[in-house]
Amino acid sequence: MRPRAVVFAYHNVGVRCLQVLLARGVDVALVVTHEDNPNERIWFDSVAEVAAEQGIPTLTGAQQAELHEAVRAAQPDFIFSFYYRHMLPVALLALAPRGAYNMHGSLLPHYRGRVPTNWAVLHGASETGATLHEMTAKPDAGAILGQTSVPILPDDTAAQVFDKVTVAAEQTLWRVLPALLAGEAPHLPNDLAQGSYFGARTPEDGRIDWNQSAQQVYNLIRAVAPPYPGAFTEINGTRLIVARARLAAPGALPSDLPVGLHVSDNAVFAQCGDGRALRIHALQRASGPHEPPPLQGESQIDTFIDTFVTPAELAQLLHSCRHS
Repeated sequence: MRPRAVVFAYHNVGVRCLQVLLARGVDVALVVTHEDNPNERIWFDSVAEVAAEQGIPTLTGAQQAELHEAVRAAQPDFIFSFYYRHMLPVALLALAPRGAYNMHGSLLPHYRGRVPTNWAVLHGASETGATLHEMTAKPDAGAILGQTSVPILPDDTAAQVFDKVTVAAEQTLWRVLPALLAGEAPHLPNDLAQGSYFGARTPEDGRIDWNQSAQQVYNLIRAVAPPYPGAFTEINGTRLIVARARLAAPGALPSDLPVGLHVSDNAVFAQCGDGRALRIHALQRASGPHEPPPLQGESQIDTFIDTFVTPAELAQLLHSCRHS
């Protein structure tokens, strides 16, 4: 008899891991996913579409009592969570006699909590990965069944790293699943004292402090570059999103210039607090509301990007700012 599972899933990791379960012969009795947020730019694949193609019953937006009853009625051996955006109650986890397992987008115990890929890039980490672990009452705290690491290159954006993490999640589940289904998977310690925990980020967390070092500013730009909300600065009430940048060679700008944006030789640069500069390759003007909803999971909330700003337009903005 095939092992039976209820799967909570969303986003690309949800899609790929659901497909791994099906490829390994797991009987997925129910998929629980999210309705897409109308304020969110949906740049990722749909778990609901995959479930529909496979003829799997799917539940979205259920209240707690309804959800508990649906899972109980499905009689799962296992519960899996793959980038589902809510913590699952302990009472729900207990409905799976052979265990409940989550795929987290970091090398636990490091970067527990929300948006782990973005936090890893923001902190200048050189690697991250995916971890399959047992679910408990505490987030990302259960025993570790398997991990796969991926490199974070110096110029990688969070979106590029997330693509690698998606593959790492698929590889981890594919490798560990046969032993898990056979009841032979190792359950290794998850030493929280050796790790770190980070909460959700909001678009306001993308505000650039040019007094920081060039590397710190560059890490922020990479961590929230499109399709995430973007690192931003403001000139006379105009919000500008730094969509793409690179660390500039030493001497690109005179070191005594004030921090912030500058135009030099028809190119856009930014002077940072340590005297180093960034070369800005894509500067965009934001329009509309500046406070979209908070980031949930690995999502992109619409940043209301309007048009690219040319060096000449920026020079005019800077001129008007100095004379206002």
